[in-house]
Amino acid sequence: MTTIRSCSPADISKLNLCNLDPLTENYARKFYFDYLAKWPTMFIVAENQKGQIVAYVMGKVEEDPDYLKILGDKYLPWHGHVTALTVAPQYRQMGLAKQLTAQLDKACEQENAWFMDLFVRVSNKTAISMYKKMGYVMVPLSDDFGLICPTCPNSSCSYSVYRRVVSYYSDDPTGKGTSEDAFDMRKSLPRDKHKRYVRENGENHRINPEDLYHG
Repeated sequence: MTTIRSCSPADISKLNLCNLDPLTENYARKFYFDYLAKWPTMFIVAENQKGQIVAYVMGKVEEDPDYLKILGDKYLPWHGHVTALTVAPQYRQMGLAKQLTAQLDKACEQENAWFMDLFVRVSNKTAISMYKKMGYVMVPLSDDFGLICPTCPNSSCSYSVYRRVVSYYSDDPTGKGTSEDAFDMRKSLPRDKHKRYVRENGENHRINPEDLYHG
């Protein structure tokens, strides 16, 4: 049996089962502690019966300063961000990622966020496949904003690739280059009733990494 719960300071030293995955981004310990201190309800772990952390998600809520609204669609309103989501290899295909992100979505809804977003390497087919199963699929939006999310059939949330960030990652695990692009994927939360912050064919909308951060 696996338990989904909030992360504790002691858990930071028990993330190795997840972080040994070569496609999982690793950070300094201070980074994890800073997240836990600032957004404690958005750092969620899955613990097995042996007390091992077998999956976790880290998130936050943020926005650009108001004076940057003149930038149009480059301006980031109040939203939830999935900083890290990883599941230990032997615990995949058990629905843990879906459970963790559902808890994070709920925490961001409580903060009145407009949408959720995350970044994924374009070469990480495993992660992209997982996100598709969770609803992060490249689907068109209907004219009346009535699209039904495949994982939440009773709601009107939408999921899509919003844009492709060129050379977002400074390394390329495929060995084909020195950097790699990322898909910026978004999911509307209930506050975004009219789906203002998602778009069609976002995978063809390319931007540079410096266009992401303005504050």
